[in-house]
Amino acid sequence: MPAIQGSGGRYTHFLAGITALVFLFLSFSGWGDLLVYAGGFIPARFDHPGLLDDAGLGIPVVPFLLTPLSSALLHGGWLHLGFNLLILLFCGRQVEMVLGGRLLLLLYAAGAYAAALGQWLIEPDAVVPMIGASGAISAVLGAYALLFSNREVKPLGPIPANIVRMAWLGAGWIMLQFLVGLASGLDSQALGAGNGAIAIGAHIGGFLAGMVLTRPLLKLRFGRAGARALH
Repeated sequence: MPAIQGSGGRYTHFLAGITALVFLFLSFSGWGDLLVYAGGFIPARFDHPGLLDDAGLGIPVVPFLLTPLSSALLHGGWLHLGFNLLILLFCGRQVEMVLGGRLLLLLYAAGAYAAALGQWLIEPDAVVPMIGASGAISAVLGAYALLFSNREVKPLGPIPANIVRMAWLGAGWIMLQFLVGLASGLDSQALGAGNGAIAIGAHIGGFLAGMVLTRPLLKLRFGRAGARALH
């Protein structure tokens, strides 16, 4: 791969910092519960744009098309926030070193939208808001899986080793999110579910987006040499 001139993790730190600041603000403002509905991703709003018109929230509602981004800034508790930021800082800095800061932001945003799409495909009529950055972070993890995971994983029958590697990492990420949901008593991505479940569609959508976009983003930054470097 061509020589890498990293951005020192500045963009990763920016994402983590702004997410933490939003959480702190909402925690002490008393608006947290309202903004979960005003800014969370609610799948049913796709077919029912006026779903929140009569909700009486008393604050502006984020346009539906922007809620995949706004929902990534909202978290259900300290454990939910802390775990997501830990993974973001660990994997994001490494991915940023390769892709650069601007393409990391593009990957993160694309992951947020892919996560929303994944959850909508599974539960298009759901009215429970989906919140949390783990869908967007799943895209970063998907890129990390391709760029830095152990290349000595053995193939599983006809399944190539690189696919097995990605599957294991994706399954591990979903399991960790499930454990966080159980520990916190919240859905790790959807507040109010009350059963410790997670938004699996969001995590799968984000992770797949990260894997699909890694090669094009490498090519965008380094040209054909960057795409060829990923085996």
